[in-house]
Amino acid sequence: MAQTTSVLEIADAELLGPRGAARVQRRRRYSSERKGIVWRTILVALVALIVIFPLYWMLVVAFSPRGEVFEPGLRLWPSTLTLENFAKVFDRVPVLDWFGNSVVIGGFVTALTVIVNLLAGYAFARLRFRGRNGVFLLGLATMMIPVQAIMVAQFKLVSGLGIYGTYWGVILPGAAAAFGIFLARQFFLSIPDEVIEAARIDGAGQLRIFVQVVLPLCKPLIAVLTLLTLLGSWNDFAWPLIALKDNELFTLPIGLLYLKNQTSPDYNAIMALSLIAVLPMVLLFVFFQRYFVQGFARSGIK
Repeated sequence: MAQTTSVLEIADAELLGPRGAARVQRRRRYSSERKGIVWRTILVALVALIVIFPLYWMLVVAFSPRGEVFEPGLRLWPSTLTLENFAKVFDRVPVLDWFGNSVVIGGFVTALTVIVNLLAGYAFARLRFRGRNGVFLLGLATMMIPVQAIMVAQFKLVSGLGIYGTYWGVILPGAAAAFGIFLARQFFLSIPDEVIEAARIDGAGQLRIFVQVVLPLCKPLIAVLTLLTLLGSWNDFAWPLIALKDNELFTLPIGLLYLKNQTSPDYNAIMALSLIAVLPMVLLFVFFQRYFVQGFARSGIK
């Protein structure tokens, strides 16, 4: 069949001359592009399936009766939908308190980090001062230092300030991020100089330019910084485990470990609490996905 089509295309080209040759080229190009789209769609679907399956499996185990996960075979759907696992979680541990702690810590860390990152990014992008590039490169270099390497110094600092075992002991050490400053700087560099110069000619100072001119253009950037910071703070485990000592102040990731070590492993209950911890971040990303993509695109990061 392919040979017959090729012969017909060659005959069409010979009969119609240059027009026939151009028509044959367009057909081949269209066929090649269509095959490429099909293969890319299949690849994206496979990758999406691999990424989504763990979340789906968490959902299945959370709504399955206890012990069903250990039965032979692979069940892709619960034999009986049950809310028993969620009831056990709320009876055993203070889920609402842990959820509230995660919201408070995540909210304060996100607000402080976004404000600091925006101000620092604007300064590195638009202000001229001695040593600007050196300080910026030094800040980027801190991204190569593992978090575990500075935890002892952070613990001494928090203890010296008298905030160990409190919310602020978790919030203040995470009040800035080198990657967020880098992302903000790249975004501010993409704003046309004419916009800022026009505001400066009108008599606006740096603070007014930043608040009234630059910030309204930064919705995608603010969305990216908010999502990344909130996600990192919400899932942070090591530092809150060190900085907090009372069960009432635990966050959800620490609560998962507490639930796991409380009794014999109840994987259905653990998955139920994991679903409670994961669902807010998934919903947040779904609603702000458009701004998230725009923020990375505007900052020039591929």
